[in-house]
Amino acid sequence: MGDRTATLAPVGVEILTLRASARGTWSYRRLVTLPRDGESPDAAARRACGVHADDPGTVVHSTSWRYLPEGQVVLTYAVCPDPEPHAPAEELADLRPARGAAPARPAPAAPAVGQVAAHAVRHLAFLNVTDPVVREALARTPEIVTALAGVSPSLAGEAGDLV
Repeated sequence: MGDRTATLAPVGVEILTLRASARGTWSYRRLVTLPRDGESPDAAARRACGVHADDPGTVVHSTSWRYLPEGQVVLTYAVCPDPEPHAPAEELADLRPARGAAPARPAPAAPAVGQVAAHAVRHLAFLNVTDPVVREALARTPEIVTALAGVSPSLAGEAGDLV
């Protein structure tokens, strides 16, 4: 009998659509797709959540990647604000991202989706301070501006604000 082990595509795209409430809490939805033949991961992320490339009010930004033991690299994209704000979403109770176990092992053993989403929110806070194009897009949604004000704009992975 032949090997029936399924082979994963070499690159997967994970999309975390982010939204903020009027009280400053964050929620996310997780979508997963694979790039189609000739399609970039950026385009795959936009396709999966229905965002057009020329949308001036939605940020689509690659925030992280991870390697799965099965051999796939997963690129994670933050999409903010969530294009479907009324769809069910998971609330983010904690904005602490996952961390590696040792200096020479930076990848967390098994990050939870919420930890990846927390990393994405912190990444957006950094971009909101450093990238005028992102800041202009996010400024169109007052709840996002308010919620980002409570998030440290430190680079993702810096622990200074978490101690």
